[in-house]
Amino acid sequence: MKNITFIIAFLFVSSLAIAQKPVEKGLATINRQSAEAYIGFLASDALRGREAGKSGGKVAAEYIKATLMDMGIKPFEGEYFQPFDAYARERQIRGRFQVNPDSIAVYKKQSAYRKLSMQNVLGYIEGKNKNEFVIVGAHFDHIGTDRTLVVDKIYNGADDNASGVSAVLQIAKAFLASGVQPERSIIFAFWDGEEIGSLGSQYFLLARPDISGIKGYLNFDMIGRNQDESKPNHVVYFYTEAHPVFGDWLKNDIAKYKLTLEPDYRPWDKPVGGSDNSSFAKKDIPIIWYHTDGHPDYHQPTDHADKLNWDKVVNITKASYLNMWNMANEKSF
Repeated sequence: MKNITFIIAFLFVSSLAIAQKPVEKGLATINRQSAEAYIGFLASDALRGREAGKSGGKVAAEYIKATLMDMGIKPFEGEYFQPFDAYARERQIRGRFQVNPDSIAVYKKQSAYRKLSMQNVLGYIEGKNKNEFVIVGAHFDHIGTDRTLVVDKIYNGADDNASGVSAVLQIAKAFLASGVQPERSIIFAFWDGEEIGSLGSQYFLLARPDISGIKGYLNFDMIGRNQDESKPNHVVYFYTEAHPVFGDWLKNDIAKYKLTLEPDYRPWDKPVGGSDNSSFAKKDIPIIWYHTDGHPDYHQPTDHADKLNWDKVVNITKASYLNMWNMANEKSF
């Protein structure tokens, strides 16, 4: 009798696994435990605020690379790291770091100028169509430390933007777990230098000989906090207005998968504000951008992981994985 019961149970579980669609296999891997692990490390004091070009930022890049390798995500174009340099005038003259070759050429003519070395981290799943790409990205740098601060000298950046990095990592894992090759190739991008001018995403596009194959970009920047504690499910959903289906995707998936999110839908002709989405929008690449608004700990040493709304992080990650599934597989959008 016990053997019969075991066989029946085994067949039942097996039938459920067979019935589960590939997209749902991936969705099932997204969870709070992984989010806590990724964010916990990236926002720890050991990384010293992940400042671009500094040791903490380099450790963060190595950690992301190691995580992608452990998952089995391949590097983009043979290398996980995409190194780049940014230049600026000497610090007594106001001005931001630049990666544009024309600006760099001007700076190099000066008697004194600054140079900062950084690196993006890029993972890759090859699609059936190798020449079309969709990208999901988040910046991993933050603003480092301030030794003159009393008590807490580290800007840990749990929400800004370890939360976003955790989402990209979970989405990469989910696509592998689906077991199917997407129609378009997917780049999992982790940008350096966002806090000083979205430099990593700018450089990525400048370095591409042809960006016409990039069909869409999804961005995360701060997806883990409540601006208003009475609205714990609030999320701002920016997307390119010329692609209204982006709004339909989210509405349909929230209903279908019972995701506890209450989006503020903000279609925008060219979403150029705020984060790395700007680099892509300026090139007329369709974008989606998740953001949960500002809060008192923004760019403060108090942006710690214990203040995150973990359910929100997980549900945004699930919703955006479903967005990316559509971006990677829909014939047109």
